[in-house]
Amino acid sequence: MSVPPKRARPEPVQVVKQRRDAMLQSLVQGVPYIQFLGIQFERHGDELTAVLPYADKLIGNPMIPALHGGVTAAFLEVAAIIELSWTGIWEDMEAGAEPVPRRLPKTIDFNVDYLRSGLPRDAYARARVNRSGRRYASVHVEAWQDNRSRLFAQATGHFLMPLRGEKGE
Repeated sequence: MSVPPKRARPEPVQVVKQRRDAMLQSLVQGVPYIQFLGIQFERHGDELTAVLPYADKLIGNPMIPALHGGVTAAFLEVAAIIELSWTGIWEDMEAGAEPVPRRLPKTIDFNVDYLRSGLPRDAYARARVNRSGRRYASVHVEAWQDNRSRLFAQATGHFLMPLRGEKGE
C-alpha cells in the first residue's frame, strides 16, 4: 500500500498579501509620472482602484476651480495601463508562476469623455479589461469623486501588449 504524498502547507495569507502588494508597488513605482501626479492604487483581491489625491497643482482652471483636463486624461490612462499590466501579473501569481516584470503596454489610442468638471477633491477610477490578446487589448475606465454612480470622466483605450518574455526597462 502506497502512502499519499504530503501536501505542501499553504502560505499564510499575510505572506501572500505582502507579496501581491510588493508586486503592485514595484509596478507603480516604475513610472515616474505616477509619482508626479500622486496617483496611488488600492488593491482588494484582484480589483484595483486608482486614487488621485487632491493637490493644488492638479487644478487647470482656478476660476471654477476644476481639475485640469490633461490630468484627468492622464489619470484615466494610468489606471487603464496599470489594470492591464496587473491583470497579467495576477494571472501569473494565481497560476503559481513567479511573475516576471514586463514592459508596460503602449497606448494605440485613448478616447476620453469629460462628463462634468472634476472638483477640487480626491478622485477614484476603476478600469475593466474588455479584451486582452497576445498583441492587443481594449480597456474601459471610469472616474468619479464623491459618488460612484456620478462619473466625471470615462475613457476607452486600445493598447499594444508587450511580447511575452519582453523584460521591463
